[in-house]
Amino acid sequence: MALDNETVHTIARLARIEIAPSELDKTRGALENILDLVAQMEAVDTTGIEPMTHPFDATMRLRADEVTEANQRDKFQALAPSAERGLYLVPKVLD
Repeated sequence: MALDNETVHTIARLARIEIAPSELDKTRGALENILDLVAQMEAVDTTGIEPMTHPFDATMRLRADEVTEANQRDKFQALAPSAERGLYLVPKVLD
């Protein structure tokens, strides 16, 4: 996919990055390569292929959902600058 310099500048502005004029051609080429790869992947016929969470046909071993540590809330809150009724108090940051 061919990109013009204005499109590259727009993408850079949206991504909040600055592209030096000397890097414009290199960046445009890299973006065109990425878009070409995406177009190639979109062209692949995936009809009948089930989505999968992992490329390997493996099952995850699950462990029992058991509490393994003691409740130390009081100990940790004693170290906090400010805590009340089991909650950590923080300064207001929004008006």
